[in-house]
Amino acid sequence: MKNKKPKIIILSGYGLNCEEETKFAFETAGGIADIVHINDLIAKTKMLKEYQIMVFPGGFSYGDDTGSGKAYANKFKNHLSKELAEFLSRDTLLIGICNGFQIITNLGIVPGALTYNKYGKFMDRWIDLETKNSTSPWLKGITKVSIPITHGEGRYITKTKDYEILKKNKQIAFVYSKGEICKFQNLEHNPNGSEHDIAGVLAYNGRVLGMMPHPEKAIFTHQNPMWYKNKKVSKEGGGLQIFKNGVNYFKK
Repeated sequence: MKNKKPKIIILSGYGLNCEEETKFAFETAGGIADIVHINDLIAKTKMLKEYQIMVFPGGFSYGDDTGSGKAYANKFKNHLSKELAEFLSRDTLLIGICNGFQIITNLGIVPGALTYNKYGKFMDRWIDLETKNSTSPWLKGITKVSIPITHGEGRYITKTKDYEILKKNKQIAFVYSKGEICKFQNLEHNPNGSEHDIAGVLAYNGRVLGMMPHPEKAIFTHQNPMWYKNKKVSKEGGGLQIFKNGVNYFKK
């Protein structure tokens, strides 16, 4: 598969609603992306063998009625556990963004859990991130990045012993930091109260990334609030590098 454009499967259905933005991001990065309803994947499970990257995008699956990501994870677990295990056993990548992060924590693919924001309110704003493990295929060349969050249950929690394991195994992908966005807008750096400031975690030797912020909403520089202050014009926003990294992993 190396040196070819990777194929990306973006899951949809039952309230996931960031599929189109995510497809655009991956295709802008040079990949070939398909949006596939979970029921279609259940009906044709063999199609998963055609893909190198799997995406659980953001949204509000099942209206978050039973807790964010739980119902979608249960449906996936009940019908596609074997296929998911086979997919992850190959040299593949997987990313869960926002609701997708909640789904893959409920699937047990990545450690920890996500619960209600500390103020109990839905939040929609930009934040700053600092990368903690640049060896992950998803995070090559990224040290700091500013992208938006849009969630009501984004507070990452983990047991103390599990946090020590996360640190030891270098499974912390991102932490919320006080960067230029927070300073410019005079906002707190960790608005949802995530323990240890964790905004994203890794699994499967860095091939799996779960993150609450939305990189697909930060593809162009002019989307960033700092653009209006600095008036710096460039083609790309910081979030695009994550998708480029995913695509480039299969072009080596």
